[in-house]
Amino acid sequence: MKLKNYFGPSTLIAAAFIGPGTVTTCTMAGVHTGYSLLWALVFSVIATLILQEMSARIGWVTRQGLGEAISNHFSTGLPRFLVFFLVIGAILIGNAAYEAGNLSGGILGLELLLGKSKLWPLIVGAISFGLLYLGNYKVIEKILVGLVIVMSLCFLITAIIVQPDIGELARGFIPHDIKPNLLLILGLIGTTVVPYNLFLHASIISKKWTTKSELKDIRRENAVSIILGGFISGLIIITAAATSGSTTEIRSASDLAIQLVPVFGDSAKYLMGIGLMAAGCSSALTAPLAAAYAAKGLFGWDCDEKDVKFRAVWMTILMIGILVTIMGTKPILIIKFAQITNALLLPFIAGYLLWISNSKRILSEHTNSRILNILAGLILLITVILSIKSLNSIFRFF
Repeated sequence: MKLKNYFGPSTLIAAAFIGPGTVTTCTMAGVHTGYSLLWALVFSVIATLILQEMSARIGWVTRQGLGEAISNHFSTGLPRFLVFFLVIGAILIGNAAYEAGNLSGGILGLELLLGKSKLWPLIVGAISFGLLYLGNYKVIEKILVGLVIVMSLCFLITAIIVQPDIGELARGFIPHDIKPNLLLILGLIGTTVVPYNLFLHASIISKKWTTKSELKDIRRENAVSIILGGFISGLIIITAAATSGSTTEIRSASDLAIQLVPVFGDSAKYLMGIGLMAAGCSSALTAPLAAAYAAKGLFGWDCDEKDVKFRAVWMTILMIGILVTIMGTKPILIIKFAQITNALLLPFIAGYLLWISNSKRILSEHTNSRILNILAGLILLITVILSIKSLNSIFRFF
């Protein structure tokens, strides 16, 4: 079995959504609701599988990113204006906010390992800048695969040692407790089904898969990577739920490390530190890259990853993240803001994706099957309902 057949472009997607936002949100879900929202995570992973498969298929057939496909499909009028508004919103709001959260998460991990330092934001930012500036997809892919494996091992070891209640864990996969945990459910969806990943996947698919590749191979790689990402998320929920009986207030994954000290001893903070650092650093590379690919497609730039315009976009996103981190804004607030923003954007971007995936003009015989359309339509409907309910909950505070 060749590992390269199972890891590739989709691994970048797994690395992107297993960031500090996922670690924090899954920790909060486990602490506040136990295992009861595991079903929401399963829904999020299934939704990610379906939407990312459509995005990858568009990239494979057209040899272009989702931004190019959308721009070509909606070339004039109001639809084009809406597309520009949504994608720019995803770039400027979603990616910039996520990047600040990603860098903050990597810094939290370093603080657990090596102690606090004012230089961490600059060091993490400089490393990310260097790797992105090289523009070598293969190098970035290998680094991200390694970071995903490190995260998997850290959180798997943690989940096994805390010895979760198997009966309660199994009941968590049955949908319940929806209304009182609506924003937390939306957070789980927003941190797993990330809109910018749809742009990233379509753009990088041609880096590995040629027009002679089999669609089944692309789908297999997509499934392996995303299920692995969902598995890591589930392990974090399980760990947090199994240790939530303590009186220690847990606001983030770094607090969870303190919670685990009675179980692991001093090694707890190192395990969580390594996992959190890997999560932050992996996502810190993908958010700026996704923004650049989205802008490239939307504005029709005929350029490669080393072009000035392409680099200017990811540099801007990275710099915003570094500046927000240096200013000392609370990472948890940044992460929650990014997740809710992306969850609200998701129905619109997923709707455009579903529309394009049924275009014979663009995909020819590779359009969605009837079953896939039904599943994607249900996902779209659920995300719309959740977004409306969440907006209603937010407006009640004003």
